Amino acid sequence: MRDSAGPAHYSMVARVLHWSVVALIVIQFAIAWTMPDIHGGMRPVGLIGWHLSFGTAILAVMLVRLVWRLSHREPVAPETISAPLRRISRGTHALLYALLVALPLLGWANASARGWPVRLFGAIPLPPLSATGSPLGLWLGDVHGTVAIVLLAVIALHVAGALYHLLILRDRTVQRML
Repeated sequence: MRDSAGPAHYSMVARVLHWSVVALIVIQFAIAWTMPDIHGGMRPVGLIGWHLSFGTAILAVMLVRLVWRLSHREPVAPETISAPLRRISRGTHALLYALLVALPLLGWANASARGWPVRLFGAIPLPPLSATGSPLGLWLGDVHGTVAIVLLAVIALHVAGALYHLLILRDRTVQRML
């Protein structure tokens, strides 16, 4: 069903991109929590290498997702959703997009400062974002860790919102992404 405001559901492409990012994030955080703490002199092998690979995959998928989102209408929100709830939803989504692009870039800059090669999907070499030994690039590694915690909090807010729509409002908002 369509009306002048947009489709009733997210497109198949939007849904595949959404759930691909979800899967990549789950894997990425599992790797991040199990890999060793990074310190000087370490090499990007094992879990650290996997972390870099999944980070570039998240960045690539998020950039595709951002282009898709900007070029396609989002589904019509149920009329029963209040204006403040719509603003919270838009703000949360904008913050998710920003964090999911910024976080891999911060990690990439930190890896570059450590002299580590960064490859898209573990195969396509990417240029360094900072010079080897760059104090700024190394500091961005600390920022990367903090932003990851912020991302987890925003994801929790997003999931709580989805559960609120599904279990309390029962307004079929969640079903638009399924």
